[in-house]
Amino acid sequence: MNILDFYKKKQNKEKISMITCYDYTSAKILSQSNVDCLLVGDSVAMTMHGYKDTLSATLEIMALHTAAVSRGASNKFIVSDLPFLSYRKSFTKNVSAAQTLIQAGAHAVKLECAAGNLPLIQHLTESGVPVMGHLGLTPQFLHALGGYHVQGKTVKSAQKIQEDAFALQEAGCFSLVLECVPAHLAEQITQQLSIPTIGIGAGPGTDGQVLVFQDLLGLNLDFKPKFVKSFLNGSDFFSTGIESFIHAIKTGEFPQHEHCHSN
Repeated sequence: MNILDFYKKKQNKEKISMITCYDYTSAKILSQSNVDCLLVGDSVAMTMHGYKDTLSATLEIMALHTAAVSRGASNKFIVSDLPFLSYRKSFTKNVSAAQTLIQAGAHAVKLECAAGNLPLIQHLTESGVPVMGHLGLTPQFLHALGGYHVQGKTVKSAQKIQEDAFALQEAGCFSLVLECVPAHLAEQITQQLSIPTIGIGAGPGTDGQVLVFQDLLGLNLDFKPKFVKSFLNGSDFFSTGIESFIHAIKTGEFPQHEHCHSN
């Protein structure tokens, strides 16, 4: 998969699958799947480090996890999030942040919103760094948005998202994530753009879908937003395995002879 394949899939009406993952083991599992691309999201701050939001993700954290995913899934197209404020500083620092993630193993970077980012996006794409946009619910703007709410519900806000989508496309983004927007708006934007859209909480009318590895496998016990579907009750499988291990220790069933080293 490369950025040209994103366009081909949209043209051929083939849905794009993207999974957010953060570590070597998960990436190794996903490397053997048919998923189209992997996202190293700044949600790593919440899912892997226990912070309450994505704002705690730093460039160092993102580079560390990007490198781990890259080592585990060298055969997959990897997108990495530019974390909070890392692309809202001086132009030199903004470009350096993107360079850090690409050199850590990402094939593209993702950033949130259009306003203030268009010159950077154009410069990055002209410099060989593919950029994925992100509109709708943009978690890095949590405080400015007043919380985690569906975006684009009014005529004015819907129009703004549409305008921003075209601006991101014009600036050079090769694809666009639409998060938590009304399904009809996401479908309308998808039909109007020449670049593919990937939805999360944006209905079935986008060109693809993304979910977090832990969410789709039912491992995230305290996070159940409306847009998440668990395709496996993974937490129960883990619990069963752990309890079996503890039971085997207590009963002397583990370790057995085959688990021991001989002289």
